[in-house]
Amino acid sequence: MPTLPAAPALATAPPPAAERPRATLQRERSRWIASDWAELPGWGQDRAAEIWPALTQGCARPAPGWAELCARAALQAPGNDMDAHLWLMKHLQPWRIESHEGSSEGLMTGYFEPLLQASRQPQAGFRVPLHAPPPELAQRKPLPSRAQIEGDPGVRARLKPYELAYLQDPMDLLLLQIQGSGRLQISEPDGRQRLVRMAFAGHNDQPFQSLARALIERGEIQPAEASWPGLRDWSRRNPQRAAELSGLNPRYVFFREEPLADPSVGPRGAQGVPLTPGRSIAVDRSSIPYGTPVWLDATEPLSTTPLRRLVMAQDTGSAITGAVRADFFWGWGSEAEFQAGRTRQALRMWALWPREAQPR
Repeated sequence: MPTLPAAPALATAPPPAAERPRATLQRERSRWIASDWAELPGWGQDRAAEIWPALTQGCARPAPGWAELCARAALQAPGNDMDAHLWLMKHLQPWRIESHEGSSEGLMTGYFEPLLQASRQPQAGFRVPLHAPPPELAQRKPLPSRAQIEGDPGVRARLKPYELAYLQDPMDLLLLQIQGSGRLQISEPDGRQRLVRMAFAGHNDQPFQSLARALIERGEIQPAEASWPGLRDWSRRNPQRAAELSGLNPRYVFFREEPLADPSVGPRGAQGVPLTPGRSIAVDRSSIPYGTPVWLDATEPLSTTPLRRLVMAQDTGSAITGAVRADFFWGWGSEAEFQAGRTRQALRMWALWPREAQPR
């Protein structure tokens, strides 16, 4: 049977979606490409109503162009997931995030808020101090490196008045500094136990060095061990070299103590609002402004199960750099630590922005 010739396309037919001109926005470290909702993998399957607490938290410090829509969100909390999806689709425009070179593939890692045992005074088993920021930090004077802070007797004496509490293990301090905040169960001098939060209060302006990367380059660990559990395991196997591991990262983080009246409230991120477990991420703010809803297309840790979820960009971190880069906040507790330590997933991202406002 002869093959029929293809029918000619109508002159008035629109070109395929992939060929239509797309609005493009250039940011410092990323390029945003206007997209259709159908392009977001898994859109409509998330429990979208769960984003509202994180979204309204972020609206306490709205991104430019968000004030009017934040007011609407406060007045129109959705009754269910379908209502949430419809509201978002009515008011927001999705933008695919890619690098200036055109790559839309990136990396998702995870972080959490540790819970550590501590003592208010140095004693047997609790000798590792964590510090409040010294006056030099506010005066923007150069501060010593981590190796000097931890090893130079003169520097240690100068910082002694700023010791807030004492931890059991140098790795506990490293964990607290890498995660950016943490909860301490502190033994007070009168014997009472108090639960407090240690929040990020600044650093010594020294460059951040990934400990995992440094150990990989030295052949000490394999790339598959490049996680916090892997670093802890290396430290246990090499206890005499714990100080060496610590000194590989010159950056030293200082803290401020905050009361923890409500343990269900997360730490404040760089946006200045509490983080929501499973719904907040850290981003490179040169790629995505704080307060931006973001659609993630990734997988669960060590799995091929899709992790496709609406989150809020509400934090940042020294290692969170690049166009398509996110650090997923898992929350606190042992399960959050377990998940965060295993999270290193391929990632695609879409920013959602008010239709009436131009992203800035």
